[in-house]
Amino acid sequence: MLQGGAKLTAMRICSFLPSATEMVCALGLADSLVGITYECDFPPEALAKTVVVTSRLAHASSAGEIDRQVSEFMARGESLYQIDADTLRRVKPDLILTQDLCHVCAASPGDLKEALGRFDYAPQVLSLNPNRLADVWQDILTVGKAAGRATEAAAMVASLDARVREVERATAKVSTRPRVACLEWLDPPYIAGHWVPEMLSIAGGEDVLGKVAEPGFRSEWAKVYEAQPEIIVVAPCGYHLAETVKEFRGMKFPAGWEELPAVESRRVFAVDASSYFSRPGPRLAAGVEILAELIHPGLIRVELPPASFASLA
Repeated sequence: MLQGGAKLTAMRICSFLPSATEMVCALGLADSLVGITYECDFPPEALAKTVVVTSRLAHASSAGEIDRQVSEFMARGESLYQIDADTLRRVKPDLILTQDLCHVCAASPGDLKEALGRFDYAPQVLSLNPNRLADVWQDILTVGKAAGRATEAAAMVASLDARVREVERATAKVSTRPRVACLEWLDPPYIAGHWVPEMLSIAGGEDVLGKVAEPGFRSEWAKVYEAQPEIIVVAPCGYHLAETVKEFRGMKFPAGWEELPAVESRRVFAVDASSYFSRPGPRLAAGVEILAELIHPGLIRVELPPASFASLA
């Protein structure tokens, strides 16, 4: 959704979500990026940009405490995010990238409305709301077009999609598709949704809990146990690998955990969810490759990113 009519010359871009920051930089527009969120940590050059969005949550808390805080904010109808309206106005963006997919994951157009009320001009506002991989690729094309990099965006999407299709061709030949559960939160358990079930399917697994293009959802350990997953991927939203491993090690699972097929066969894995699963951006292609290695070891011959996954057995 585009609003306003800012010119695309000397583009000044403000990103309200980490995935959009990655898109902008991958398109060679890092110098045009004038504002980011506190979570925009990739690529490294993004860290030097002005932060215009912060969180109201205590992120040093445990998963259970974070879930409690989120529930309280949502019950009060309050946003989890704080937009620095004065700083946003000072950086004078021509284009603002936001989302309306998940109000827990990032700031939304509603959060932006009050801040824009202080502007004396109307910047373009582009809202990205992907549900599956094709939507993510389309978002890259849309951002590229809005920022004057349509050709570069098309080349990027072609490359990313080719990597994913290469995995899909390889897994189409496997004789078995293991039962996989992907958890996007541990306390309480949340089942990964949107593009993740599709990634699991392409990587040669059967997602026993999530549904393609549907939101992730809160579940119960009893439901996870009933699904009898042969592989469990622990991918807490917004967590990097070390944080995921730490959170998992501190968990006390209900009786029955040790009897799960995935646990008995030592096929429980932590992943860098923040980099390769939670953010709907260019690195989802690497996420598909990581899943293929976890589900069908050695099937594909690609170099995986360092520190992208670890065994929790």
